[in-house]
Amino acid sequence: MSVGTAPRYPGYLRRSTYARWSVAQFHGMIQAGILGEDDRFELLEGHLVPKMPPNPPHSNTVGNTGDTVSSRLSAGWVLRREQPIVLADSQPEPDLAVVRGHRMTYRNRHPVPADIGVVVEVAESTLDEDREDKARIYARANLPVYWIVNLVDRQVEVYTDPRPADPVPSYGTRADYKPGDSVPLVLDGQTVAQIPVNDLLD
Repeated sequence: MSVGTAPRYPGYLRRSTYARWSVAQFHGMIQAGILGEDDRFELLEGHLVPKMPPNPPHSNTVGNTGDTVSSRLSAGWVLRREQPIVLADSQPEPDLAVVRGHRMTYRNRHPVPADIGVVVEVAESTLDEDREDKARIYARANLPVYWIVNLVDRQVEVYTDPRPADPVPSYGTRADYKPGDSVPLVLDGQTVAQIPVNDLLD
């Protein structure tokens, strides 16, 4: 299923500033102290967007999914939780990202697309934005695998086959995994683990 079949007014704009900023300008605001560690913003397609405060089910699922995925990673990969990744026009903070290397690899920089194997969002109130806006942003950056751990429908949605050159960037394939199914953890095109959906949602 292709996510970006028609342009849609980005849902995050309800919470954003309407000024547009480049990634370099965003970094400049951080370095100048205009934005600090307590200012919870993502840069999405040039817009400063406040991060939604997590509720207990979201926080618990991020922690549980992170622990489960981390325990199945092969050598040369590390899990990051709610930390920035740097894309051409955005600096989102996905709930989880599986990236190359080890923790010290990112001592002085954030991961860029070439570093990223899987990006994960846990979705409840933000489900529409994660399916549309985040999918478009991640597909534009050619991130190979995007998971949505969907707390509304109790399923894990796996998006693959990014199509960054489409008029509306999208993922060409979506597969839904329900309780009782297992989700393939794919890194560099190789399945390194099969993770039961129940281990992610419960």
